[in-house]
Amino acid sequence: MGGRLASLDLFDLIWQASWVVQLVILLLIVASILSWAAIVFKWRELDGAEQDSEAFLETYHEAGLDRAYDAAKAMERSPLSAIFLTAYAELQKIGRYSGRAPDEPLDEAQLHTLTRQIAWAAAQEELRLEARLSFLATVGSASPFVGLFGTVIGIINAFTGIGASGSASLAVVAPGIAEALIATAVGLFAAIPATIFYNLFVARLRELHRAIELYSDELIGELRRPGGASISRPDEA
Repeated sequence: MGGRLASLDLFDLIWQASWVVQLVILLLIVASILSWAAIVFKWRELDGAEQDSEAFLETYHEAGLDRAYDAAKAMERSPLSAIFLTAYAELQKIGRYSGRAPDEPLDEAQLHTLTRQIAWAAAQEELRLEARLSFLATVGSASPFVGLFGTVIGIINAFTGIGASGSASLAVVAPGIAEALIATAVGLFAAIPATIFYNLFVARLRELHRAIELYSDELIGELRRPGGASISRPDEA
């Protein structure tokens, strides 16, 4: 083991490490790269959802149901827009198959169907916004243990070197310990950002989920009132 332990340079240590430790380090580096890609994507997605939702709500409250269609189409990153468009499409379907006039109130069966579609759209939007979070959680929780596995292998290699050389000198022990600690460091490097951003995204998603719930209830209440189901596109008015 002495021949392969001559250098303490970081890249030399990785190159000289056992194939198991190299595989662990490679796996952790790939997990770190993928987690950073997921972090960037999720950050941009949540920013877009928050900005478009705020703009859509402003238009919705100021212009009303019959003027919110174009805003919903333009602000497609908002989960609230998707819920509104689902309600609009369902109302159009009800009108085609029942012959209901635009200003005619919905009956209980139609309201039940519409409420169910809105709830389904809300659930789909929540699932869409939660995508990739499970990957970040997995990287954050599993990477330290994967790194620890590489550390254990590195320690075993260090003690094997001691047995093979018959010496416990620093020159024999240090490289094996160093490669073990490299695996630990890479595991933490992958886990810490994933855990931090996972918790941050969960907090932001909690606010978006609350907004989705409140808007769904508001939209259902609006559709229940007399004349509330007469949503029309501006060019149909």
